[in-house]
Amino acid sequence: MDTQQFLREHRVPFEVVSHTPTFDASHLAEAVHAPGREVAKTVLVRANHDYRYVVAVLPSTHMVDLDVLSQALGGATLELATELEIGQRCPDCEFGVLPPFGSQYGAETIVDTSLTKDEQIVFEGNTHGEAIRMKYHDFYEVEHPRVAQFARRA
Repeated sequence: MDTQQFLREHRVPFEVVSHTPTFDASHLAEAVHAPGREVAKTVLVRANHDYRYVVAVLPSTHMVDLDVLSQALGGATLELATELEIGQRCPDCEFGVLPPFGSQYGAETIVDTSLTKDEQIVFEGNTHGEAIRMKYHDFYEVEHPRVAQFARRA
């Protein structure tokens, strides 16, 4: 199920923003004219040697600190997933696209606290040329992610 359908089923308002294709969150921020702190980038993390996957969601202006994220996840052994793994977990998306809804893909979602401070967030939909803008509160109500501090400024 694509992200728009997922959000419609949860009856939350969102806006689709079409843009020239981008392949990272900082360029997405430029393309949709949004502050980098409001653009959510997603990172797929493999925990405990493939035992589980976690979708880490953080502002485009930050980087994941795997050591701190490990602590937030109870000391799990973490590795960044490959683009191939992202493609396998998200078959409804263009290669390399990972929406911030781990629940759609059998993964836990964790959001960095710095992203929770803005009213709106923007993130890739299912393609490199489509972004979705919605209220952070609505995102939280749909996904119920774990919230922790695990990112640092890039």
